[in-house]
Amino acid sequence: MASAAEQLAANFSLASIGKAEELKKRIWFALGALIVYRLCTYIPLPGIDAQALQRMFADLGGGFLDMVNTFSGGALKRMSIITLGIMPYISASIILQLLTTMHSGLGSLKKEGEQGRKKINQYTRYGTVLLTIVQGYGVATGLEGQAGVVVQPGLFFEFTTVVTLVGGTMFLMWLGEQITQRGIGNGISLIIFSGIVANLPGHLAQAFELNRAGSMSLTVLLALLIGAGALIWFIVFCERAQRRVVIQYPKRQQGNRMYQGDKSHLPLKLNVAGVIPPIFASSLLLMPLTVANFYQANGPEWLSTVTAILSPGKPLYIAFYIALIVFFCFFYTAIQFNPEETADNLKKHGGFVPGIRPGKRTSEYLDYVLTRLTVIGSAYLALVCVVPEVLVRQAAVPFYLGGTSLLIVVNVTMDTVSQIHSHLMAQQYEGLLKKARLKGGRNK
Repeated sequence: MASAAEQLAANFSLASIGKAEELKKRIWFALGALIVYRLCTYIPLPGIDAQALQRMFADLGGGFLDMVNTFSGGALKRMSIITLGIMPYISASIILQLLTTMHSGLGSLKKEGEQGRKKINQYTRYGTVLLTIVQGYGVATGLEGQAGVVVQPGLFFEFTTVVTLVGGTMFLMWLGEQITQRGIGNGISLIIFSGIVANLPGHLAQAFELNRAGSMSLTVLLALLIGAGALIWFIVFCERAQRRVVIQYPKRQQGNRMYQGDKSHLPLKLNVAGVIPPIFASSLLLMPLTVANFYQANGPEWLSTVTAILSPGKPLYIAFYIALIVFFCFFYTAIQFNPEETADNLKKHGGFVPGIRPGKRTSEYLDYVLTRLTVIGSAYLALVCVVPEVLVRQAAVPFYLGGTSLLIVVNVTMDTVSQIHSHLMAQQYEGLLKKARLKGGRNK
């Protein structure tokens, strides 16, 4: 027999969304904020020659520039005020999370609840400003090294570029926080999601145009479309996969009545870290090397060699990318799930895993299961992110189409739909409670 939650979930419809006023406000706010973000990608940096910029990207196009341009929603190619996007904020978050595990003072902030979280967020903002200043200065001087791109090179251009890029990144960070608090879904993930989705129609149109012109065979085009569909199915399957650890509760006596022991389960997802590891890995790899790409034409020979070796599809780039994905998968899983704390909570409430002693043994068992799941989960993330990119490079597709983009799109879509369902579920429960109160009032 279906549970009450499943019965409510089966009744979801557009009509139920129309009745949820709070949910509608959140959805409209999120859509409005994303429209503002998209408009910002079209506001150019001051002092840039647009035609010279297009020629520069025609010469330097491909590799990291196309990849970063996809994640920024086209802001990099237009050299907009939000060229750096949200990547400095993500990098600052990575650095601070690493420091909280190594520094006892920062680690104690996590245990202070809301106050500690606010302090950590404040430190993350400071780190974002510092990283944006460094990367913004690198972009400014890199653009000055490209012939004709900057109208009037000099200290004033560098200063205005750094200030503008810092302001753009901080505005995006604030916008993401507002979407999370007042909209629906995770704001930072939705900003990255919207940037990727904005480029998908252009990529599809380009693929069909290449096929029409004879530059891409119909077989390659069909293989790309079928492969993308199969990859989406595989991502959904793995994201929904979980290991259910059986939890048994003993018999209990309440008053003069004896209640039978309950049996429940503890769901452990195959991919606890979600889409965070690929985003973190991309952030650490892409932004420094993108700045290096601007310098390679007029820079030292070793810089050109490094950027060539670390270009997408190259063995060293793939090795670094896989290593970072695996590291952040284990790191973020350790942050999200604490086996000792879970085992203690089960022990306090009388729950135990059948055949496993409560306390330390349960903690060791959960850690063992979670480690095995994380190994499989990290392998799945690396496979999804790297293999499609290598295959696309082998097929010589002239635009960026990677598994990381599809992974982010599918994950963010599933998370947002799940939050919409949660809001609708809460609204339906409130409606049932109101009806119950009315009926109770009439019976009196």
